[in-house]
Amino acid sequence: MMNGERQAENPLLKLALEMGPLLLFFAANSRPQWFAPLLSLALPENLLNGPQSGIFAATAVFMPAMLVSVIASMMIVGKPPIMPLVSLFVVLVFGGLTLYLQDDHFIKMKPTIVNALFGIVLLGGLFFGRSLLSIVLNSVFQLSDLGWKKLTFRWALFFFFLAIVNEVVWRNFSTDFWVNFKVFGIMPITMIFALAQTPLIMREQTATE
Repeated sequence: MMNGERQAENPLLKLALEMGPLLLFFAANSRPQWFAPLLSLALPENLLNGPQSGIFAATAVFMPAMLVSVIASMMIVGKPPIMPLVSLFVVLVFGGLTLYLQDDHFIKMKPTIVNALFGIVLLGGLFFGRSLLSIVLNSVFQLSDLGWKKLTFRWALFFFFLAIVNEVVWRNFSTDFWVNFKVFGIMPITMIFALAQTPLIMREQTATE
């Protein structure tokens, strides 16, 4: 278990588990013909040959890729990863609706739903006097109660920001632009935001020593 915990803290491994499904999503949207021979066993022909074949192929690839990623994370960490599990559930539901109803609006709304849900849960926890973020990150940081509350509030607002940005992008730009932004835009924005919290984390860590 200790070895698994050390692996889980490896940022490169964590990044690979997060980016793997996204890169497959991008590849399938850009080159659906690469995945068509396999996907043809599960999807009707019109989804793979129509004008929106890219996003439907990407959705069909993304769902099992997310499932594999979460299972691998569970095996490495030794316990269910809360946020990836929530994302997986929404991906399976909205991805399934996308393919069943042949409407790509559902998969495009998935990031909005997930981020808004995370924001609501974090703010709800604060309302009841609990910093739920500390449950996820208490093995990484040791912060004061005030520090956890501040960090949780900032992340809640950031999740709402991501939800709004996703709505703006998918409603006003092409599907390819949205896919590119989802794969190559959200991660850098999130990393920049996370790094911007370093002063707060260092200050509150010092306060608890």
